[in-house]
Amino acid sequence: MKRTVTILGATGSVGQSTLDLIERDRGKFDVLALTARRDVAGLASAARRVGARRAVIADESLLDTLKDALVGTEVKAAAGQDAIVEAAASGADWTMAAIVGCAGLRPVMAALRQGKTVALANKEALVSAGGVMTRAARESGAILLPVDSEHNAVFQCFDRSQPEAVRRIILTASGGPFRRRSLEEMRTVTPAEAVAHPNWSMGAKISVDSATLMNKGLELIEAFHLFPLGAEAFDVVVHPQSVIHSLVEYVDGSFLAQLGAPDMRIPIAHTLAWPERMETPCERLDLVKVSRLDFEEPDLERFPALGVAKEVLREGGARPAILNAANEIAVASFLDSRLAFLDIAKIAREALHHYDPPAPASLDDVLAIDAEARRRAQNLVGKFAI
Repeated sequence: MKRTVTILGATGSVGQSTLDLIERDRGKFDVLALTARRDVAGLASAARRVGARRAVIADESLLDTLKDALVGTEVKAAAGQDAIVEAAASGADWTMAAIVGCAGLRPVMAALRQGKTVALANKEALVSAGGVMTRAARESGAILLPVDSEHNAVFQCFDRSQPEAVRRIILTASGGPFRRRSLEEMRTVTPAEAVAHPNWSMGAKISVDSATLMNKGLELIEAFHLFPLGAEAFDVVVHPQSVIHSLVEYVDGSFLAQLGAPDMRIPIAHTLAWPERMETPCERLDLVKVSRLDFEEPDLERFPALGVAKEVLREGGARPAILNAANEIAVASFLDSRLAFLDIAKIAREALHHYDPPAPASLDDVLAIDAEARRRAQNLVGKFAI
């Protein structure tokens, strides 16, 4: 039988990589729904290629444009946030959750409540609402599979039958485009420089997060919700080649690592075929060609965002949701050239310093915390603005 699939965020980099894999093996997949924020042309093209039953655009003003782009097909067009949530709740066997930021929270929850398999590429969902999300998965019986290359690597190496045998999880970081830049040099970096990642092809927001190392801090928080260890058991090491994607250290001194080319289609394929494996067109790792693997400690003075995230991981409660919201506002302001690169971490720290609500008990609580944190972060941007 074909596996039914829904892709939330089909026109982003992860969504496109997922579509590439599906198109290479069309006979195994039946696409129920594709969603996008504003890219009508990309969404309509993808829906035509894979024969999707439904295409949903988040911007309601683009519904007629989407309908026009789908004339001559049997694809049903819809628009708006509620329609995206409905698409997430379509009951697909496998849902790719790749909507960037907190805009993906409600759709991810809707998908989890179906009790099927959710491949999570939206790290903000677990960062902001980790306890709420994992509880929803347990209650529905949903399977949550990590798509981030680091968490997928841990998933492949972590022995869930004996978590007490795991001493530590080590996430690897490329170090981003500014690994060798001084603090003084980073004061004047531009958005174009920040999104030019040396190893991975990613969207603008996640590329900036990688440049500040906030991405790695958010991944620590995400890993905490995915794997049953205490906060102190999660660590980061800079590995510029991006060949080892993460490591699991066991109490007997063994380290298990997952290696591969820096291509998101590898972890996506792992989740798409899980518990089996599927062929991919990805470049095969040539260790002789790689020749060397380097490692170094992250520099928290030049990359303070990682230190802020580590503190938030230890503190828990509402802190991760505040951090995520403030960071999203700061990154968007930087990409709009309204904020200096080094001020991104400052906005996050200031927002955490001035706002400390109780831990969220529901998705509505998370969204309320997120909204207030964003409002405060916007005010802070006004003070730091260039």
